[in-house]
Amino acid sequence: MGLSYYILVVAVALSCLGIGFVIQRTLTSRRLGDAEDLARRIVEDARKEAQAEKKELVLQGQDELFNLKKEQETEFRERERDLKNRERKLDEMGDRLEERQEKSTEKERDLLRLEKELSHKELELGESEALLQSKIEEEELKLSEIAGLSREEATARLMSEIEAKTKHEAARMIRQIENEARETADRKAKTILSTVMQRYAGDYVNEQTVTAVSLPSEDMKGRIIGREGRNIRAIEAATGVDLIIDDTPETVILSAFSPLRRQIAKMALERLIQDGRIHPARIEDVVQKCEHEMETHVRELGEQATFDAGVHGIHPEIVKLLGQLRYRTSFTQNVLQHSLEVSALCGMMAAELGMDVKKAKRAGLLHDIGKAVDHEVEGPHALIGADIARKYNENHDIVHAIAAHHEDQTPSTALAVLVQAADSLSGARPGARKELLENYVKRLQDLEDIATGFEGVAKAYAIQAGREIRVLVHPDHVDDDRTYLLCKDIAKQIEEKMTYPGQIRVTVIRERRAVGYAK
Repeated sequence: MGLSYYILVVAVALSCLGIGFVIQRTLTSRRLGDAEDLARRIVEDARKEAQAEKKELVLQGQDELFNLKKEQETEFRERERDLKNRERKLDEMGDRLEERQEKSTEKERDLLRLEKELSHKELELGESEALLQSKIEEEELKLSEIAGLSREEATARLMSEIEAKTKHEAARMIRQIENEARETADRKAKTILSTVMQRYAGDYVNEQTVTAVSLPSEDMKGRIIGREGRNIRAIEAATGVDLIIDDTPETVILSAFSPLRRQIAKMALERLIQDGRIHPARIEDVVQKCEHEMETHVRELGEQATFDAGVHGIHPEIVKLLGQLRYRTSFTQNVLQHSLEVSALCGMMAAELGMDVKKAKRAGLLHDIGKAVDHEVEGPHALIGADIARKYNENHDIVHAIAAHHEDQTPSTALAVLVQAADSLSGARPGARKELLENYVKRLQDLEDIATGFEGVAKAYAIQAGREIRVLVHPDHVDDDRTYLLCKDIAKQIEEKMTYPGQIRVTVIRERRAVGYAK
């Protein structure tokens, strides 16, 4: 029993070992299979990631190629545009050169014609001189024979007579030439001015000193006034504008001399009404924003004015001052509109006279630039504007034209006289400047009172809507020379004591009448 037991135990142990070996082998095979599956999955995932990265790199490369192609196309289009612009400019330069060549050819033909005429006249003059010399010699011989004078004495007497006759003829010819030149210049000037005034038709805009703001309801007036008036005081302090709140239904009146301040106050008040939050802090914030917006708007107005006038290359500070002229008036005429009119008129007259049109337009546009700051700087606006133009490197002729357009400086160039004429046309044309009937009548009365205040004046009449005054003097008290001095004195006193648009012509008349009766 003991041996069989041991055998049995050994058999059981061997069987257990075999089973364990089989199990271990099975587990090992299974682990190897799992490892192989895992390795295959890892390889497959790596392959997929590599393919994805490859696709991404390909797409990225395609995008970069597309962007490079687009940039090259854009650069090519810009170069093509530049080349077209240059080609157009070259064509324009070629056209101008052809025009100049044609003009120079015409001038050469004119010069040749004049040269031929001068040569012909020189020949005629030589013949005339020879004929005159022969006649002089004949007269000398006759005089010496008749009067018994010596040849030298006869020559001296004859030469003195010829010299006197020649001086008289020269004086007569000079006077005739001056009269003809004056008549021709006056007729030509009238033709140019009438043509220019007919060609230009500018709008007239009347500016007032008050602005009305509509309210949605009467309750809004109380909110604008605020508790104990703090809101209205804050608005007036921030804008510098007086608010008039009266019985006018659903309306608030803004009163100020400066249209710029009135516009800022109107913008701020309309935004406050629309927003509904009206208190001092909010008022200051809104007014500040409106001021910044108005600065931008003023600059845009200046840029638009330079574009409308066809004037370029103006300094940005001067452009800003031009925009401010939109909110400046002179005799109720808008100064910016007036400047554009003067620019257009200058350009037209310059074209008629063969002058530089661009320079004339530039001078006309900038002639009143000093009015943008004349309330801040002492002195006449013409000299202030000239200083501003000089500060920003404007041409010397333009600076002089600005300074001389109101005779603050004596005009020394044709451009300065041109700006004076255009300024007078723009201000003096019918409807340009509005004037109340009472002020108009008072101005005429003041004109006549100034003239009659001088000694020797009999009567004075203001005619042509106050643009001319005719003064009749006593011929016994005022002689011919005194009339010229009296005319200058009256004109000077009118300039010192009166304010008026354009210019006033002073005519002093002295006449003597003889009255008789046939019985």
